Amino acid sequence: MQFDLFSLFPEVFTSYLQTSILQRAIEREFVQIHLHNIRDWTTDKHHVTDDEPYGGGGGMVMKPEPIFAAVEGILGLHPGAPPPCPVILLTPQGRVFTQAVAQELSAHPRLALICGRYEGFDERVRTGLVTDEISIGDYVLTGGELPALILVDAITRLLPGVLGDPDGAADDSHAMGLLEYPHYTRPPEFRGMAVPHILRSGDHGKIARWRREQALLRTLHRRPEMLTTAPLTPADHKFLSKYNDRK
Repeated sequence: MQFDLFSLFPEVFTSYLQTSILQRAIEREFVQIHLHNIRDWTTDKHHVTDDEPYGGGGGMVMKPEPIFAAVEGILGLHPGAPPPCPVILLTPQGRVFTQAVAQELSAHPRLALICGRYEGFDERVRTGLVTDEISIGDYVLTGGELPALILVDAITRLLPGVLGDPDGAADDSHAMGLLEYPHYTRPPEFRGMAVPHILRSGDHGKIARWRREQALLRTLHRRPEMLTTAPLTPADHKFLSKYNDRK
């Protein structure tokens, strides 16, 4: 899979992309990540990428020309032609990013992500260039670089072979529609807190059921609204009914 990241500050991506799972995914060529500095497509000697908003108001607005030129140049687009891949604007006005959206986007062989700065984008970027707008939550950040990294990380984890364990991504919180079950490792006892005996029993069937039940309980107590859309089995409903009856 290929990611094309368009930013005024592409250097902020480097250290994170050179670490852990993403680094290995790049080295093993599961993903290609290309960083593009929007300033390289300006035409003035000062490389200006923003200007004052029409109508007045605070802040500066990112100009459309360098953004269009950068994206069209990298994607090989003629003006007005449909792009060969999703062109995503990272903005608090977009649809909220979820595990389901990550799964949807992981099916594409290429994604272009545009990171904003300043007060926002010229509206013509939204209407004439991008195909999707995504938000990582209801808050405002300095720029779109952190949201872009979140998309790259979450989507890359879903690609076959990246995690090594074929079931690794499927067991994560939200991937199965529930919060993840508790994890334990050595030592078997620490400061009076013991690892549940069932996890040391060697009975994989019982361990799997215990983990499922713990995921159900954790979701019930912390994010009960998730249970309304989670793919629950008859056994799950029966288990949860014992706790719902106690309310």
